Amino acid sequence: MRKIYFDNNATTPLEPAVRAAMLPYLDDRFGNPSSGHRFGEAAHGGIETARQQAAAFLGGAPNRVIFTSGGSEANNLAIWSAVLAHPERKHLVTSAVEHASVLAPLAFLRQRFGYELTILPVDHRGALDIADLAAAIRPDTALVSLMGANNETGVLWPVDKIGALCRERGVFFHCDAVQMAGKFSLDLAALPVDYLTVSAHKLHGPKGAGLLYARRTVPVTPMIMGSGQEHGQRTGTENVAGIVGFGKACELAGGGVAEHAEQLRAMRDRLEAGILAQIPEATINGGGMARLANTCNVSFKHASGAAMIQELDERGIAVSAHAACHSGDLDPSHVLRAMGVAEAYLHGTLRISLSRFNTMAEVDELLALLPGIVAKSRQGFAL
Repeated sequence: MRKIYFDNNATTPLEPAVRAAMLPYLDDRFGNPSSGHRFGEAAHGGIETARQQAAAFLGGAPNRVIFTSGGSEANNLAIWSAVLAHPERKHLVTSAVEHASVLAPLAFLRQRFGYELTILPVDHRGALDIADLAAAIRPDTALVSLMGANNETGVLWPVDKIGALCRERGVFFHCDAVQMAGKFSLDLAALPVDYLTVSAHKLHGPKGAGLLYARRTVPVTPMIMGSGQEHGQRTGTENVAGIVGFGKACELAGGGVAEHAEQLRAMRDRLEAGILAQIPEATINGGGMARLANTCNVSFKHASGAAMIQELDERGIAVSAHAACHSGDLDPSHVLRAMGVAEAYLHGTLRISLSRFNTMAEVDELLALLPGIVAKSRQGFAL
């Protein structure tokens, strides 16, 4: 059976050149990077090369890159660093559509330590009102944590305007850019972001590697303390092969963001036009908004997302309903609920996310199958 993978916002396939870069660090360059002999020096050299590659990709300084186990750890590190820097400030701002690795620690701070948490709404398109953000920031606000691109709908937010507002008000700004990186150009020399999060496996790198970029003027308080790796900001023996692969993935992604976006947009637009032309009572969530070029989030009235995903999987096509961290959750997406998607559409949602390794022929294959699968799901939904 031919296998087609359209769930790239959950994770991406490892780029062959990334795998090749990693292999020596799983073989003869296996040393501990903290060791003073040649084996350790080779491993340490791999990490520092990756740090240079990641910094160049982001348009930042290498010494501000902190490698972590992934995006979730980096999000938590940013949040705790910001709140511990100003313990007298007990107010936090985020949005209703953030990733769980942002919402959960903020909720914990509210429940356990009495922080006030302002959760900003979005409109039916997934847009954030900057005026709402401006009204929410207070003298005692410790942190604003807002994503750059939504992992479910792909809707982009104006990171430059958000950051400028936070800087004007003297508030730390953390941006979860996990879905943005590799699909949208980032230049931290120009963007007023204090903390920025990236994950390797969202841009054809390995799982288990991520980073937090912390601007020189902001504090970092380690959540994992010990022997002093990552300049004491994230200790523990490093995942050398993962970090090396991450660096290579950044290097490769940085070389063709605009070209890849054009290719992805052409496939996504063909997919969405085909869906709307062939299938009645379908809606593109976030349609008409600035979005990631690779992401299509579509809801079908009176259909079952779970049934459609299973049927497509049996036909060799992988898609999802919402974020992978909630893939076993039968409840509808919190993102779509926040957008006010009608109950009749909410349960019939598919997230179809492409990568540069997909082809137009694969899009056409999905379009050929989808009308029948939606119709079958609707029959089962009505029973």
